[in-house]
Amino acid sequence: MIVPAYHIVPLKEEQCQEICTWSYPPPYDIYNWRPWADMLAAQEEFADKELREQQYRAVVDNKGEMWGFAQFFPMKGVTRLGLGMDPKRCGQGFGVDFVRAVAAYAREQSPDNEIDLEVLTWNIRAYRVYRSAGFVHTDSYDRMTPHGRQAFYCMVRKHAPDE
Repeated sequence: MIVPAYHIVPLKEEQCQEICTWSYPPPYDIYNWRPWADMLAAQEEFADKELREQQYRAVVDNKGEMWGFAQFFPMKGVTRLGLGMDPKRCGQGFGVDFVRAVAAYAREQSPDNEIDLEVLTWNIRAYRVYRSAGFVHTDSYDRMTPHGRQAFYCMVRKHAPDE
């Protein structure tokens, strides 16, 4: 398997439209986005141009093909990551390098910030990828989501001294 070199670039509106067409199989279908027209009308998440420019990026390969996206949510002293990989690429062994590339970008942008993310406790596939990419489970809690109250793990990136 050849792992692509990932690059983090501004997320374009056309890419947002593409993300809204992604269809994850159950139980991952809770990660499906609403149709672009609905998101645009509500100015929701990356449909809000200002929020998209501030927090969202596309993850592309050397050819410029989008593999996924990342959200860099700023908090005091912390950059919280939100990640989405194109469902046709999920489960094929690309996740660890994808997450490492996003985490490295977050470190470059805010070197003094802790980098963390949240993962639903039932999403063992993502949990394992995050752990392999250098994140450790530091907290567990429930919080509201668009699908009701759900249990989450918070994971913090423990980076190597040479990063």
